[in-house]
Amino acid sequence: MKSAVLFSGGKDSVMALYKALENGDEVAYLLSMISENDESYMFHVPNIHITDLIAKAIEIPIITGYSKGEKEKELNDLENQLLILKKKGVEAIYNGALFSKYQKSRIDDLCKKIGLKSIAPLWHLNEESYMMEIINLGFEIIITGVSAEGLDESWLGRKIDKKAIDELKAINEKYGVNLAFEGGEAETLAIDGPIFKKKIKIIKAETQWNFDNGIFNIKEVTLEDK
Repeated sequence: MKSAVLFSGGKDSVMALYKALENGDEVAYLLSMISENDESYMFHVPNIHITDLIAKAIEIPIITGYSKGEKEKELNDLENQLLILKKKGVEAIYNGALFSKYQKSRIDDLCKKIGLKSIAPLWHLNEESYMMEIINLGFEIIITGVSAEGLDESWLGRKIDKKAIDELKAINEKYGVNLAFEGGEAETLAIDGPIFKKKIKIIKAETQWNFDNGIFNIKEVTLEDK
């Protein structure tokens, strides 16, 4: 089946891509939506400019759509890009939704309207098992944004490994932070993994901290042979 993946470069979209390939799909395109609104309900924002380079590292063509990020209106921008993909012969759209009914239901509705199959391979996976799967598969994921009690500046730029999961479990018990960040507690970026032909090397980045939330803003990156 000829497919495309809604792609932000974060752990969930990368894992959705991994699952699509594992299913034997012909993943023809990645679709990245760039929002002007930092508070977009639908689209990932931090370091979205890195997706072009990640696509090169994975060696799958990427299509970039743009949106002002206005609630509900941003769905029109996504619909336009999905129509383009259908004209290119795409039959199914994969997304990395875990528990967000808001996002999944809207993607499902758009795909149904257009005549595309909507696939969410991560839907309702156990959070801890899912995070451990990411680590065990060999994906290198860093945290690029935090906005939840219990997650301080020290988490920005940090790699998600087994030690991090143990700490997150303790934070979860105290503050209720979702282990997979599905409540928007944190944003992530994949810089290497089993489907990467090259890895992302961060040359320059800066931390921006605002009292109780922050961003690991990547300024300069390059591709590196594995």
